[in-house]
Amino acid sequence: MLEATVLHSPTLESVIMVEDAIQKYSQEYGKYQLWKKLPKKMMYQTFQVILDYLEESGKIIIDKNGIVIWIHDPEGIKKILSEGVRLR
Repeated sequence: MLEATVLHSPTLESVIMVEDAIQKYSQEYGKYQLWKKLPKKMMYQTFQVILDYLEESGKIIIDKNGIVIWIHDPEGIKKILSEGVRLR
């Protein structure tokens, strides 16, 4: 759960930048290494807030070794739905 004591909320640009980096390096790096790969600098606290948000929203998981993995696949979901899969 996101902490209520966040001093600085991430911008949409920052969230998108982190999402792009995670998609590019999915299953390759842990949090700190991924943070170092970002094209622009950001505070580590801000990066952590974004990771928490992405994890809560079901876009990423962090495995037992701390590796960040992108799991969000809207195109795959659209394909499954177009093939007639019925949801409850």
